[in-house]
Amino acid sequence: MGEIVRAENLTKRYGDFTAVDAISFAVQAGECFGLLGPNGAGKTTVIRMVSCASPPTAGALSVEGLDVRRHPRRIKARLGVVPQEENLDLDLRVRQNLEVYARYFDLPPDVARRRIEETLALFQLQEKQHQRIDELSTGLKRRLGIARALLNDPQILILDEPTVGLDPQARHLIWQKLRGLKAQGMTILLTTHYMEEAAYLCDRVAIMHRGRIVAEGTPEQLVERYAGRQVVELHLAADERPRVLAHLALLSGVEVEEVEEALYVHASSTDGLDVETLKLAGEKVVFRRPNLEDVFLRLVGRGLGE
Repeated sequence: MGEIVRAENLTKRYGDFTAVDAISFAVQAGECFGLLGPNGAGKTTVIRMVSCASPPTAGALSVEGLDVRRHPRRIKARLGVVPQEENLDLDLRVRQNLEVYARYFDLPPDVARRRIEETLALFQLQEKQHQRIDELSTGLKRRLGIARALLNDPQILILDEPTVGLDPQARHLIWQKLRGLKAQGMTILLTTHYMEEAAYLCDRVAIMHRGRIVAEGTPEQLVERYAGRQVVELHLAADERPRVLAHLALLSGVEVEEVEEALYVHASSTDGLDVETLKLAGEKVVFRRPNLEDVFLRLVGRGLGE
């Protein structure tokens, strides 16, 4: 299959501020690779460098073997890009937005018409094709933006927060369409704040924090590595905390996070923890399976601006 994107010690600085700090990663053909991280982590900056919208300060970055500094036009012709901010032409109707965009790639009229029909059908936009953009819901605008990005038959689809601000129904519809595209061999690079989205769509993810990649792997690998096999949330009174912490310190394969009045206990053992050994009332204890959000919070912190 081979690599579609390769970054080695990729760095981006704005004056004295380092937005991306010597990161390395590779995106394989046919996979969905996710960049996760809090606001300001550097995700969008990486996307802008891959899409040749912002040149790297240092390091190497290639798309399909082409250096982004030397071959930006050739690379852009192979990409489908959906930015975080909606950038549809408000003066044009739905179909007209697609027609004008197709001209940017010099698509023959018959090819353009066929691909427009295909993308309108794929994202269920046929009945909306003659509407004005300002008449569309946020979800419809996002679907149109992705449809537009597919017109040039890109080798890689780049999505920056593809479902931000959408209701659950619209979000799940886009997830289904993206899963369908990946099943057809489409390579996808996306950023997202939704851990459920990353777990559902991504083959591999890289978690970024303060411009660096702090963890990379499949969602399943990261969950087992950083969150264990079981999470127990304990909500404690102040006088209960010392006894419970002392008990937990005696157990092997257990890591504890203290967050205000709660304890988050991550158990790596397949046996997990027995509520009876903690001698707590049942309503104070929540047992659940760990997920990617636990990994994210453990690696980047639970406080804003950490």
